[in-house]
Amino acid sequence: MNHVSRAASATSAVSPASPASPASRAARGSTRRGVVAAAGAAGLATLLAACGGGDDGGGSGKAKNGDEGAGKGGAEEGELAKTADIPEGGGKVFPDRKVVVTQPAKGEFKAFSAVCTHQGCLVKDVSGGTINCPCHGSRFGIADGSVKGGPAQRPLPGEQVTVHDGALHLG
Repeated sequence: MNHVSRAASATSAVSPASPASPASRAARGSTRRGVVAAAGAAGLATLLAACGGGDDGGGSGKAKNGDEGAGKGGAEEGELAKTADIPEGGGKVFPDRKVVVTQPAKGEFKAFSAVCTHQGCLVKDVSGGTINCPCHGSRFGIADGSVKGGPAQRPLPGEQVTVHDGALHLG
């Protein structure tokens, strides 16, 4: 027992400030690991908050006016919008349906997924001839959904849209 006590006291006799001390190395390593882990967690939280989209209209599955599926109060069942609601040379995002409809030329309507191909945010608006994602700045062409500005690398997938009696319908 006396022998064990001397070994323990010999170990504790090493100065804690000594860089070669195992206790000192363990303390510094734990601190570094803790700092690195905390920094990584903070970075991940920031990334998730940025990619979450905030108030981009996505996530609830309901239109802001409380209607499900219609995309416009007063619209007929299955009707997405009236053709007059889609500006020529522009478009409109329907976050509740996760679709964007454009009118690149008079009377020509195109529909695309409103989910950005970069990291899944919903696109926010259509302006200047492009469909625009607010999360990281990707831009897509209104005529074909092609990438006009990154970081997205893939175009927006097309959706089927039909016109019947002045109204747009998906499918």
